[in-house]
Amino acid sequence: MPNEPFTTEPVVLLQEVFPGDTNAYNTLFGGRLLSIMDTAAGIVSSKFAHREFVTVSIDSLKFKRPAFQGDLIEVTAQVVFTSTHTAGCHVIGRRLDRSVWESEEICTGFFFMVAIDNQMRPIPIPQFTPKSDDEKKLWKAAESARDAMKASD
Repeated sequence: MPNEPFTTEPVVLLQEVFPGDTNAYNTLFGGRLLSIMDTAAGIVSSKFAHREFVTVSIDSLKFKRPAFQGDLIEVTAQVVFTSTHTAGCHVIGRRLDRSVWESEEICTGFFFMVAIDNQMRPIPIPQFTPKSDDEKKLWKAAESARDAMKASD
């Protein structure tokens, strides 16, 4: 297993909000957005380490605004933290209104993904080293979220 990540590039997913994705107010179900965000976190983790991952926790998730039927949802995920077996991903959800084609942030959070072997046992991953001030800030935020999660066990 290489010590360096295969890539640190983010993953971007686009999904349309269909009628079956909405509630009685024609706004996107929070669980549907959570599913898209979790998918993006899993993909970016696998791209980062060339391993299979499962979600171990979701933390600091903040729903800020609704998305509406007909909007496009753009989810961006990036690995911002690592420990021996875990990739911490910062995931941002945005809604895109097609009439103006501008994005608006609707949800952010940290998703913690554990690399597993074919028997579902944790396995080591390459390590991420933050370099820029923004990367260091996200590392600290993810680390705090993970530490708070561990303290509540």
